[in-house]
Amino acid sequence: MLSDYPLFPFIFLTPSVMCVLLYIFLVLLSVITICGNFLVIISIIYFKQLHTPTNYLILSLAVADLLVGIVVFPFSMAFSLSSCLYHEGLFCKVRSSCDISLSTCSILNLCCISVDRYYAVCQPLTYRSKINHCVVVIMILVSWGISALIGIGVIIAGLNNEKCEDRCLIDVLMANTIGPIFSFYLPVIIMLCIYLKIFLVAQRQARSIHNTNCQSTKSGATVSKMERKATKTLATVMGVFLLCWTPFFFCITFLPVSNNSVPVPVIETLNWLTLSNSMLNPFIYAFFYSWFRSAFRMIISGKIFQGDFANSKLFLEPQLIQGPAC
Repeated sequence: MLSDYPLFPFIFLTPSVMCVLLYIFLVLLSVITICGNFLVIISIIYFKQLHTPTNYLILSLAVADLLVGIVVFPFSMAFSLSSCLYHEGLFCKVRSSCDISLSTCSILNLCCISVDRYYAVCQPLTYRSKINHCVVVIMILVSWGISALIGIGVIIAGLNNEKCEDRCLIDVLMANTIGPIFSFYLPVIIMLCIYLKIFLVAQRQARSIHNTNCQSTKSGATVSKMERKATKTLATVMGVFLLCWTPFFFCITFLPVSNNSVPVPVIETLNWLTLSNSMLNPFIYAFFYSWFRSAFRMIISGKIFQGDFANSKLFLEPQLIQGPAC
C-alpha cells in the first residue's frame, strides 16, 4: 500500500519496515489509551471520596474509551495496515459497528456530563435532589443502550453487502445521514447550548460575587469557583472531542454528494484522529485535576496494594464539591 506513494517522506524505508513501524506506533497508541483509561477507572472505583454522580459519568466515559483501545484499535489496525483495503462485509461492518457505537457512547456520556454541570452551576440548590445516583445510573444505561442500538443498526443495514464498497441506499442513509445526526450533530448541538447557558450563568454569578462584600458570601464564592473550574475542564474535554471528531463526521456526511471520492488514506487518517480522542481524555483529567494526579501516583507506585487507602483524602473540603474536585 505504501509503495503506491512515491513521494512518501520515508521513501528510504521499505514498505515492510514502514508497516512494522506503523504497527509499533499504533500498538503504543492502544497501550497508552488502555492504561490511561484504566487508571481513571481504578481511581474512581477505589477511592471512596470520588464516588460522586459526575465521576460516575466520567467512569462510564472512561469505560467506553477503554473498550476503544481494546476492541476498536485491533480492528482498525487490521484494516488500515492490510495490503487489501477491502475486507469481507461482515468484518467491515463489525469494525464500523464497534467504532460508531463506542464513539456514540462517548459523546452521549459527554452530553450527560453537560446536563450534570448545568444543574451543578445553574441550579446548585436542587442539584443533589435532581442529579442523584439513581438518575446517573439511568443516564448511563440510556447512553449505552442507544449506542448499542445504533451499532446493531449499522450491521443490519449493510449485512447483505458482499464488499465494504458495495453500499445500498439504506446503508448510505444509516452511515452518512441518520447515524451522524443522532450520534454526533444532535448531541453536540445540545451540549453547546447547555454550555452556553452555563457560561452566561457563571458570568452573572462572578459579577454578583464581585459586587458583594458580605462575609457570608465566601463559602458561596468558593463553591461557585470550584464549579466553574470543573465546568471549564469538562468543556475542554468536549472541545478536544469536537476537534478530533468533527473532520471525520463532516467528511462522511458530505462524501455521498461529492463528485470526487476521498482517498482511503485520508479517511483512515481522520478515523485514527477520532480514535486518538480516547487516549487524550485521561491526560486532560490528569492535567486539570490534582486529585487525579494524586490517585494516579498512588496506583502507579503500588501504594494501594500496601494497605487500605480507599478513604484517603485526595482533596480538601469534599462537602463543597458537587462534581469533580478542582
